Amino acid sequence: MATLAPLKAVAPGAKIAIIALASASPPQDAQAIAKLTPWLAQMGFSAVIGPSCHATTGVLGLAGDDALRLSELHGAFADPTIAAILCLRGGYGSGRLLDQIQFDLIRANPKPFIGFSDITALHIAFNQKADLITFHGPMATAYLTSGMKAPTAPMLFGMIAGQYGEGAELPSAPGTPLTALSPGVATGRLVGGNLSMVAASLGTPYEIDTTSAILFLEEVSEEAYRVDRMLNQLRLSGKLGQAAGVLLGKFIPPAGGSAEAQSQVLADALEPLGVPVLSGFPSGHDVSMNLTLPLGAVVRLDADRKVIALAQAIIDAAPPSA
Repeated sequence: MATLAPLKAVAPGAKIAIIALASASPPQDAQAIAKLTPWLAQMGFSAVIGPSCHATTGVLGLAGDDALRLSELHGAFADPTIAAILCLRGGYGSGRLLDQIQFDLIRANPKPFIGFSDITALHIAFNQKADLITFHGPMATAYLTSGMKAPTAPMLFGMIAGQYGEGAELPSAPGTPLTALSPGVATGRLVGGNLSMVAASLGTPYEIDTTSAILFLEEVSEEAYRVDRMLNQLRLSGKLGQAAGVLLGKFIPPAGGSAEAQSQVLADALEPLGVPVLSGFPSGHDVSMNLTLPLGAVVRLDADRKVIALAQAIIDAAPPSA
């Protein structure tokens, strides 16, 4: 895999587009959406709220039909006044857009693209087909504006502003060290995201490439046997065996489910790989903290020291002070 080019830093006062590419927001999110413009202004940016944030359609409850969501995606990348794109929420529906996306347009207009969960489908595609570094990080509603613990928001905005350069170690949760399931050190492009979405990519033209990569996985509300089934699918497809290392984010069981069972399933699937495996990075569906990871970027995973660090520049340079 060739090293992807760093992105332009997002300067203070820049416009950030908020668009919904998957499920529609439920009625209770209306207040959170209303907070976005003043909240982003407080953070030093200008919000551009897309029509999809207020749209819903069809039996699937998507944020507008595919044509609307695709148009907003293309428009946000093509608009030179938009410096970054922040997804409103996940849910379901991003994968429906894949075969209609103009990857050449995105490649020609690179900018930070932020989201997680169902947005994993777009991360994989953008990394591989548009040569774009993207950011697995908190989305607009139910996360960023809900009082998530530091360093969730500061890390996200600091990362896209250029505050994390080559060699920078990515912070973990204060007081919660990472756990090494398997020792060792590996360097490779960081790929992945939500386990369900990674597994769903297999057998399609947008299948994840894990060759010599650091595979990142997280999941929520899946029973241990379902996690095992998806990991086994990745094993049988060769994706686990091709990875140079594995980074695990949050794995949150369903209500009444067993966190211990999930942990055992993960250990059983990953420890035999013979590559470094680091567990517990606070990225994913935990509503208290969701730290940002640069997907598509080359990182160094050190399971012996229990750290992950950038092995390339992800932003050209920090912008000058306003």
